[in-house]
Amino acid sequence: MNELLQTVAGPLPVSAVRGPVLAHEHLALDLTRGADRAATLTPGHRAAITEELAALRREFGLSLVIELTCRGMGRDVAGMARIAADASVAVVAATGWYYEPFHPEELSRTSAERLARTLVGEIERGCGGSGIRPGVIGEVGSHGDLPSEPEARTLRAAALAATATGLSVATHAQFGRGGLAQLELLTAAGLPPHRVSIGHQDLLDDPAVHRELAASGAYIAFDTVGKESYQSDRVRLRLLLALLASGFADRALLSCDVSRHGYLVSEGGMGYGHLFRSFLPRLRAAGVDEETIDGVTRRNPLRFLTGRDGPAPAAGGRPADGPAQPAGPPR
Repeated sequence: MNELLQTVAGPLPVSAVRGPVLAHEHLALDLTRGADRAATLTPGHRAAITEELAALRREFGLSLVIELTCRGMGRDVAGMARIAADASVAVVAATGWYYEPFHPEELSRTSAERLARTLVGEIERGCGGSGIRPGVIGEVGSHGDLPSEPEARTLRAAALAATATGLSVATHAQFGRGGLAQLELLTAAGLPPHRVSIGHQDLLDDPAVHRELAASGAYIAFDTVGKESYQSDRVRLRLLLALLASGFADRALLSCDVSRHGYLVSEGGMGYGHLFRSFLPRLRAAGVDEETIDGVTRRNPLRFLTGRDGPAPAAGGRPADGPAQPAGPPR
């Protein structure tokens, strides 16, 4: 279990994260394929992103963003570091490989063991010579009910790197499908389920699958909150309430997955704050208490990141003067 989080500014004590965490976001990425030129968050959007995060820190105490842009997704860890510093919000960067359409050519010729060594190198020495070390592996992806052969290799590589370094793994399950197969593959490679978050489960209207994943010990990511074109928040709320009612409040993670510039508030989108301004009020109106909300927005993501499989970090108040500072420089 890790008592320090590896952020883009260096190690940060878990106890310093006293406000909510966004469990799956993007601050800098490029997912353009074919005619889709809008799936970007570029340096030109950095000021708007910074202002959104700073406003959420001031209004809601936002303390940490888990940034799941990995290799092949236009990752920019230096840009993340500038946003984190300017917004005074801690950011955890990621490594890994996304799902198959975004795989670089060389993956077709590389074993899972060799891929794992690449990830371990980034985790130990930093991304691309930057010295900025990732603190999570993800969003490692697949599409369909079963991973393709290249996706299975990258998932296995993620599990091997995670067991070697102590990091946890967040997945991309396209439209919520394939989570059980992802978990089976990751755990078969030696990764405990409590160090796995299965992504995009709010896009899968199947409470039985959510219960099965949660009963195994994995985290269930309701991480596309506000993306009404994929799923209505009304359905997301129903699915989350069903998971809570089944006794799995300690397995749920929440976020908005801002993955294109059109989602930014400055461009008329829902923004990173939709979770706090719209969805959590609806959760409270449905009778969910503040202790549970603190769990799904703070304690659960911290337990996921640290690999803690027991009591969550003790609750704390909102930071009075911005987020706590990292424990040291990037390593």
